[in-house]
Amino acid sequence: MIYKPMSCAAIHDLSGVGKCSLTVALPVLSACGVEASAMPTAVLSTHTGGFTGFTYRDLTEDLLPMAEHWKSVGCRFSALYSGFLGSAEQTGAVAGIFRMFGGEDVLVFVDPVLGDGGRLYATITPALAQGMKELCRGADVIAPNLTEAAFLLDAPYVDGPLERPAVEAMLRDLCALGPGRAVLTGVRVEGLLGAACYDARSRETHFWLKEEIPGSYHGTGDLFSSTLLGGLLNGMDLSGACRVAVDFTHKVIETTRRYSPDIRFGPKFEVHLPELARLMEKFRAGA
Repeated sequence: MIYKPMSCAAIHDLSGVGKCSLTVALPVLSACGVEASAMPTAVLSTHTGGFTGFTYRDLTEDLLPMAEHWKSVGCRFSALYSGFLGSAEQTGAVAGIFRMFGGEDVLVFVDPVLGDGGRLYATITPALAQGMKELCRGADVIAPNLTEAAFLLDAPYVDGPLERPAVEAMLRDLCALGPGRAVLTGVRVEGLLGAACYDARSRETHFWLKEEIPGSYHGTGDLFSSTLLGGLLNGMDLSGACRVAVDFTHKVIETTRRYSPDIRFGPKFEVHLPELARLMEKFRAGA
């Protein structure tokens, strides 16, 4: 096996119950052979999707001091990975962290968590949304869903199936904002559902689509993005990493639908982590 040390700073919220954000990113990246360091932006008793009465502790004031301490003890990362952020102030702090730990050999991956179904989430203020857009401008890879892409592009949200040329144009426009690579999730094309990706360097677009599984599954966006990032850090090209992420997320959703009586508690990915680890190990060995 060829092993190249990989590390990632994951900047997300931490929900104690209801797998999403850090409780998805850390195990998935670890299964991919990536040493993941956690920087929680907030701590919640549960996530906010379907639960009520949850506790919430904002950690905005801790982000830069944490990063400065990491820097002082010599931390370096192969990737910087941000997801859901709780305030405009946090987008500014994350931008500072990207500057602090960034470099030519550091992959900056932004999952611009802003909304879904054509609407921004209730916690997303105009200032926060604008801050997220600025983070995307400075990223190497972004992975919005259709709602988030529409906002980033100041374009109308289209609810329903899309034609391939429309998706390709959207991906090119996303890369024109600044990132060299873009992945669009929740893409419905030709009766199938999945993701499409575009690399501005090669000018290649790829679609990876599967049969749609009915329902809405909280935490699967984080699952997809973390798997995608894990593939990229293992040396996969964007298309290969996107294919792995689509296949893995689809498999996990099938398991969740079959065995979870309450999908609020998040995707049942644990049983599939050994498969993901073997796949990444096999790829590294052949690289």
